[in-house]
Amino acid sequence: MLKLAIAQLNYTVGDFAGNTTAIISHMQQAAAANADLAVFSELCVCGYYPGDLLEDSTFLLKAEQALSNIMQASRDYPALVSVIGTVRKNKGQGKALHNSLLVIRNGEILAEYYKQLLPTYGIFDERRHFEPGQEVACTLDIAGHKLGFMVCEDGWNDDEQDYQVNPFNALTAAKVDLVISINASPSDIGKRQQRHAMFAKAAAHHALALLYVNQVGGQDQLVFDGASFAVTPGQGLVFEAARFEEDFQLLGFDADQFTGIDGKALDKPDNTGLSVPEFTRRQIVLGLQDYARRCGFTQVVVGSSGGIDSALTIALAVQALGAENVIAITMPSAYSSTGSVSDSVKLCDNLQVKLLTHPILSLVEQYAQGFQQAFAEPLKGLTQENLQARIRGTILMEYSNAFGALLLTTGNKSEISVGYCTLYGDTNGGLGLIGDLYKTEVYALSQHINQVAGREIIPQDVLIKPPSAELAPDQLDTDSLPPYEELDEMLKWHIEGKRLPAHEFARAQRFVEQLQQTEAGVKSLSRILGMVARNEYKRRQAPPIIRVRARAFGSGRQMPIAAKYSNLD
Repeated sequence: MLKLAIAQLNYTVGDFAGNTTAIISHMQQAAAANADLAVFSELCVCGYYPGDLLEDSTFLLKAEQALSNIMQASRDYPALVSVIGTVRKNKGQGKALHNSLLVIRNGEILAEYYKQLLPTYGIFDERRHFEPGQEVACTLDIAGHKLGFMVCEDGWNDDEQDYQVNPFNALTAAKVDLVISINASPSDIGKRQQRHAMFAKAAAHHALALLYVNQVGGQDQLVFDGASFAVTPGQGLVFEAARFEEDFQLLGFDADQFTGIDGKALDKPDNTGLSVPEFTRRQIVLGLQDYARRCGFTQVVVGSSGGIDSALTIALAVQALGAENVIAITMPSAYSSTGSVSDSVKLCDNLQVKLLTHPILSLVEQYAQGFQQAFAEPLKGLTQENLQARIRGTILMEYSNAFGALLLTTGNKSEISVGYCTLYGDTNGGLGLIGDLYKTEVYALSQHINQVAGREIIPQDVLIKPPSAELAPDQLDTDSLPPYEELDEMLKWHIEGKRLPAHEFARAQRFVEQLQQTEAGVKSLSRILGMVARNEYKRRQAPPIIRVRARAFGSGRQMPIAAKYSNLD
């Protein structure tokens, strides 16, 4: 029986000392368990994804030194074979580097494989830095089993017609017993099910058992959910590691079947999945935890308006960092409702979060006087509304600068899409938690948090009050926008389209088709699409947001600012 150790770890880009320590520590654990093979994830030595750090000669030197340290440590466990991902120099023509998989034992490299299929879609741009490997199967005999190796995207192609190379074909021709795939696969809604379906189908198609090892943790906008798994041709999914946390598991493999390391049958994995709100909650919480930790923040600050967006942001921050590390600031103005303050007080009492008050009425009046004196015009309309948001944004940044707390923005995807936000005002901050949630999803997640807690975390008054920016008398969001139930369907259809889960796309498609049957509907849709296009400049200057969906604003959506375009033309 082949004894396998799965190391599903949380790596930091550029933290060679920390990554190396984690790898060596888990090599030691694997050796202590008498494992034959320890499997780590894609680019684990340097962290995924380094981006243009790969063009820094010092970064590459540190990667080489880290590999040397790992190789040296492997001599302490001479019987253990380890699979790691790292950067290697290209000795041939093309790009200077390879995304590499190394199989090492006792200070030696037993096999070296270069990722053949380099993703350049969505959030990925690996072809920018790496040269693809050649069409060849990398195999190795270990403990009486012939193993084949691949790296992430190599396995995401079995049904694709765009690729001229299919690494599965070469491994099938080599008659391997087991495929080891190392991965850095970011998480989004539906991604886990997509992985299971894709690799179970490939395993059945090629009659190959497969072990898929993924990393976990947040890295900038991306969150990796772990959820490493094993599939066989006959049974499909037979094992899955923990989701959204580090995990170290031991498996046995023999006669095309996975077992426990003791040879006993594995319990059937629970493949029901999480509800969308629970998935979203865990994704955002892990994303914030790692973003704050990696950037050196222990506290966060949030502007508390008494509305649903700031309430949800504060609640998620508490789950990620603890109430003692979350500061809320309420900043009432002339147009703030009584509830904007009282609901903030109730929310923060429920969460045991410190709430500070900084009124802005006198500041607005001073700005108005100065504007009148300098420009001989009264401060009014949209200029006055945006001024209030910008004063609040400045106050929050003052607190961040003075006390070292990370400012969290509170904009949701619906508002960010159409520019219903103030540049240098409520867009100020270092990270957005809910920027990939449509407004209707903000409500759903807020209700989910209350349901899971079994009590009112987010006050009922916040959940039922009509959304308002409270920057003008009796202002409501519906003064400027369609109801969010309608707006969100338009935005999903336009921004994500077929990247949506099938049922969501079908619903959005039906809604848009109904709109297009009337002149008023076409006019409304055209107006919203125009707002999305005109506000690209705001999104380009906004802070990063934690990615939840297959197409989030940020690196995965590249749109021009200066363009004239409508997909309704």
